[in-house]
Amino acid sequence: MTHEPDRIALVSRIDAVLPQTQCTKCGYDGCKPYANAIADGAADINQCPPGGDAGIHKLSQLLGRPYKPLNPRNGVEKPLTLAVIDEAVCIGCTLCIKACPVDAIIGAAKQMHTVIAAQCTGCELCVAPCPVDCISMEPVQDPQELRHRHDEKHAFSDASRARFEFRNMRLERDKQEKAERLATRDSAPRDTTANLPTESTDPKKALIAAAMARAKAQREASAPPPEPIKDRKDMQ
Repeated sequence: MTHEPDRIALVSRIDAVLPQTQCTKCGYDGCKPYANAIADGAADINQCPPGGDAGIHKLSQLLGRPYKPLNPRNGVEKPLTLAVIDEAVCIGCTLCIKACPVDAIIGAAKQMHTVIAAQCTGCELCVAPCPVDCISMEPVQDPQELRHRHDEKHAFSDASRARFEFRNMRLERDKQEKAERLATRDSAPRDTTANLPTESTDPKKALIAAAMARAKAQREASAPPPEPIKDRKDMQ
């Protein structure tokens, strides 16, 4: 049985080999969960299409396991691609922003979104949620971008991992804060009269009161003037 410190170190070494695309093609919710599954023997070393054949060889050497070709059920190895948004078609629904595991898409609700190419891992997770099909995966055409990815592979992977972990922390924090707000609201004493309409706040009653005031004013304006009181001498 592997001791926990040794297991944590092993998971870190496995995770360092993985490409940090966070694409979930391996069947897990990111590279770190996949690394945990490999360390536990629950997943094989040939389930990562972005890592490809080279990644499988590295995992084989690291773990002393026999090499296996990429499992086709997990996908195929592809050249580096980046997400591109057709900004003329984008409706600003924010679904792609929510789907991106590394916060590489920016924009606001009902506003045009765009992809930060230098941060995009090519995971393709933003494509399916788009309701207007305005996102496509395009091969990297810029040689400098390709060279940058290859020359600084570890730095890029580390940055992608950091953004992925920060995003997960932010989502968990937001979830906890929402739960706390709901708990506070549910535990607060309820004012049973808070939602009852009053004469000053109920629009219907206010309209009725105004109508009655106008009717009274009209009656008073149309009523004949009162007769003058006769002098007592005149009444005798």
